[in-house]
Amino acid sequence: MLNSSSPIAFLATVAPERARAFYADTLGLALVSEDDFSLVFALHGMALRIQKVRALQPHPFTALGWQVADTAASVAALRQRGVAFERYPFLQQDAHDIWDAPDGARIAWFKDPDGNLLSLTEVRAA
Repeated sequence: MLNSSSPIAFLATVAPERARAFYADTLGLALVSEDDFSLVFALHGMALRIQKVRALQPHPFTALGWQVADTAASVAALRQRGVAFERYPFLQQDAHDIWDAPDGARIAWFKDPDGNLLSLTEVRAA
C-alpha cells in the first residue's frame, strides 16, 4: 500500500536553533520550512522533519544514517566542520573512528546537538 509513497524521516530537538545550525550549516542540508512545531530539511528526495519537543531522551541506537561513497573522506570533511565521532569499546574502530563490519560496510557514528545518533555507511563487498 505505501510502497509508492514518499517516506519522511523524523527526529526531535529540544533546541531548534542548535538543530537548525547543525543540520543546515554543519551537514549542509537545505532548510525547506520552519514553524512552531518542526524544522523540515530536504534529504535527498525526501523530507527530514525535526520535531520541536520539550523533552527528549535520545535512543542509544542509530536514528538516521547516510550511505556515502567514502566513509573516511566523509568523516574527515565533517571533522573539519567540528563534528566529533563516537568510539565504542565493543567495536574495533580504526584511528578515524570507523568500524569495518563483517559484511564489508565501513561505518562511523556521530551525534547531533540533541544526542540523536547518526551514521555514515560505505557499502562494500565483504
